[in-house]
Amino acid sequence: MPITVLLVDDEPLVRAGLRAVLEAQPDIEVTGEAADGAAVIPLVRQLRPDVVAMDVRMPLLDGIEATRAVLRTVDDPPKILVITTFENDEYVYEALRAGADGFLLKRARPAEIVHAVRLVAEGDSLLFPAAVRSLAAEYGSRAARAAMERAALTEREAAVLRLMARGLSNAEIATQLVVGTETVKTHVSAVLSKLGARDRTQAVIAAYESGFVAPA
Repeated sequence: MPITVLLVDDEPLVRAGLRAVLEAQPDIEVTGEAADGAAVIPLVRQLRPDVVAMDVRMPLLDGIEATRAVLRTVDDPPKILVITTFENDEYVYEALRAGADGFLLKRARPAEIVHAVRLVAEGDSLLFPAAVRSLAAEYGSRAARAAMERAALTEREAAVLRLMARGLSNAEIATQLVVGTETVKTHVSAVLSKLGARDRTQAVIAAYESGFVAPA
């Protein structure tokens, strides 16, 4: 079965470009388009896409609120890949905190766009750690540090979280730690559970905000 994608962007040229790139792949199918976040929930319920590629800044309902709405109201929600022009945009950080699974720059090369969709569809979050680090200190808090301390991660879980924070996928983490991918998945699940995180993106954000992973 192909990976199904819903494109959400208020610029028709951007949607056309993404559609051309994605539909050139045999394993990806664009099933719908929307020009604003306000149209996302009805389309998600109708089309049941695997991934929503969503612009962050839109005139009626932006990508942050659209992400929150999808995750709050849709059963078994799709993965959300937010799209932005600037990687250090605070909107991006807020979208990730809201539950988006990763983000992609509009200037990304076609191969990077395809890779991003596949990676997010598989459940590995896509992050640009440099951009996240640049904003992390601003959002750091005592509450985040206390939550990280309460999590009491094991040494191996801590190592996995640090590699997640570098943007590595499960397979890449397995290579780094010389263990099997299923073992990594077990550690990732334990990290998410202990941190109370919905997904690995939120776990990585917690790592930065708590100071567990220091901004470079």
